[in-house]
Amino acid sequence: MAAITIFGKGNMGQAIGDVFTQGGNQVSFIDSKDPVENLGEIIVLAVPYPAAISIVKANQAALAGKVVVDITNPLNFETWDELVVPADSSATAQIAELLPESKVLKAFNTTFAATLQSRKVSGQAQTTVMAAGDDAAAKQLLGDALTDSGVAFVDAGSLKRAHELESFGFLQMTLAAGEKIGWTGGFAVLK
Repeated sequence: MAAITIFGKGNMGQAIGDVFTQGGNQVSFIDSKDPVENLGEIIVLAVPYPAAISIVKANQAALAGKVVVDITNPLNFETWDELVVPADSSATAQIAELLPESKVLKAFNTTFAATLQSRKVSGQAQTTVMAAGDDAAAKQLLGDALTDSGVAFVDAGSLKRAHELESFGFLQMTLAAGEKIGWTGGFAVLK
């Protein structure tokens, strides 16, 4: 069992919290007006990319030594036509630069809240959480926290793979926004 703190109480934050709770973990939430204290060993940034950057900048010391999970897809929400990070980088890499004393992972960005809640993609395949990061122990801790949660877990590789996960998430979001797929659908990982 892990102690998990989630920044953000929106659809994704609540769905992620439910998944972790089902996995037997202790979950607490922080919103923009709450003090940042008594943080768990896993911190989930379930907020938009600009808010995640602000949280990280304001709380570098509090996040030191923690596993910090970035779920963002750094989409330009004005145009829905590009990511707002450099083409050779990722939101997660930007966050990792700001948190050199933390173990930063990318995860949950290729799932929708509805697929986390139902534990299924389009009611068919099990929802899979893919995680990228350079710290194997941090990924193992996240994977262990998802055991018995109803979702599958896949280690997607090094922090460099966050770039591809964000591109994948971006494509999935634009397909859903364009009504090509539903918000209960998306891509599934089949083994």
